Amino acid sequence: QVQLVESGGGLVQAGGSLRLSCKTSEITFSFYTMAWYRQAPGKQRELAARITSGGSTNYADSVKGRFTISRDNAKNTVYLQMNSLKPEDTAVYYCNAERTYLTWWGQGTQVTVSS
Repeated sequence: QVQLVESGGGLVQAGGSLRLSCKTSEITFSFYTMAWYRQAPGKQRELAARITSGGSTNYADSVKGRFTISRDNAKNTVYLQMNSLKPEDTAVYYCNAERTYLTWWGQGTQVTVSS
């Protein structure tokens, strides 16, 4: 059974940092593009950061320079290092795994940034 399990969310003050992790199982992790999406209350889910199987990355303009996505193929895990957090980063963060015709989602982890 495919599983994407996020961890590392929580409550942090503005300017602080958090590191999210997403451990996957039952997928050939190295073949997948991995991404972090986020959904704030009352808003649509949006892409925060993505990393391809080859290691290329792209970021939403709103997080560029503050967030860093990385992957460890040996651990089947993708990370999101979030620095200089702002209240507007408050959202549920979802891990996503995608390849041709296949996409999988985690259950989400809450990130709350207080001002």
